[in-house]
Amino acid sequence: MSIVYHLLRAMRPHQWIKNVVVLAAPLFARPLDPRTLLLATLAFLLFSFTASGFYLVNDIMDVWADRQHPVKCQRPIAAGKVPIPVAKIAAVICLASSLSFSFTVAPLLGTAVSIYAVVQVGYNLRLKHEPIVDIMCIAVGFVLRYLAGAAATAVPVSSWSILCVGLLALYLAIEKRKAELKSLGKSGKTRKVLQHYSLPWLLRMESVVTSSTLMAYTLWTIEGAKTSWMLATTPFVAYGIFKYQALSEQGEGEAPDKILLSNPQIWVTVVLWALTSIVILKLST
Repeated sequence: MSIVYHLLRAMRPHQWIKNVVVLAAPLFARPLDPRTLLLATLAFLLFSFTASGFYLVNDIMDVWADRQHPVKCQRPIAAGKVPIPVAKIAAVICLASSLSFSFTVAPLLGTAVSIYAVVQVGYNLRLKHEPIVDIMCIAVGFVLRYLAGAAATAVPVSSWSILCVGLLALYLAIEKRKAELKSLGKSGKTRKVLQHYSLPWLLRMESVVTSSTLMAYTLWTIEGAKTSWMLATTPFVAYGIFKYQALSEQGEGEAPDKILLSNPQIWVTVVLWALTSIVILKLST
């Protein structure tokens, strides 16, 4: 296959599903008129290309470690299907174009994307090897995605909603580390930070963050949402969290995007939550 195809694979478009968080603020804040939809879509694409640029950077930096991983060894750069110089050029193009254009769309969007870029640079250079800090960086990335969507479309966001996004992202990061520890073990050469974690510690963190996430979401439905009828969506959130927890117990939480796309219970829960939320918000206007 052509190098272009493998380069696109290396950019991991399947992981762009994480950037759907960018659309959350405009979807819940106002009816989607054409201008708002366009700005939200632009924010999604800009964040996606920024993320892809850093996926390339990460794979370049971790190429030797990835070649020792049972799954990551198949990534295009680790497998030698994309030459490192080509990957470097593609990463520069992705990052430079997305960062510059984001300021053109909205200054605050450019600020959010720039802060995300700074966090990613720190994460790739050092922070991903620091326990606790590594999972907090992941959570910050999702909060910045959420704020980017709000900045691009000029919609207000509540502190409760920011807290919900941050806690849910922190929960997913903990589940990711738990699944990695189960599948790779503390001696896994591809993720040095695993040497500092233990399952009992991660389980205690999981317990605290799970409770906090459910409580924060419940309080948002009562205090921060447009209508307290959003409380009816809480069972979907609770089921999704506990189901994902069960999957990570089996070592399947290492790739949240794959679980969302491949596990019927998870994506049906997300769809039902979204549809219920839309109906409630429509009826409340």
